[in-house]
Amino acid sequence: MLEVARDLYRRELLKGSTETLLLSLLSGEPMYGYQLVKEIEQRSSGYFHFKEGTLYPALHRLERDGLIAGAWRSSPTGQNRRYYEVTAKGRAGLASMLEEWNLFTQAVNLVAQPEGL
Repeated sequence: MLEVARDLYRRELLKGSTETLLLSLLSGEPMYGYQLVKEIEQRSSGYFHFKEGTLYPALHRLERDGLIAGAWRSSPTGQNRRYYEVTAKGRAGLASMLEEWNLFTQAVNLVAQPEGL
């Protein structure tokens, strides 16, 4: 039961962090979908596992909102893939999201891990 609750909690945390994680990765370099999945998994030491049902709707939302731009390009293997990159609006949005994340985690830690305990 505890493991089920933990998995559900993890999914909810991921839902609220997906766009921040994607913008963070894409701020470094343009990437395509599968590359994003692998990079997130690697950088999180396997903690995050994005599925297509999570990834592509989030990418479409970010693109619709002007935070990323997608373009079809030929990959090094010659395959056509849709690469996404962060726009200026996306960089500003990411900065705001990261600022809010830092405030949020600080507040959670003050409550969950008060000094002296």
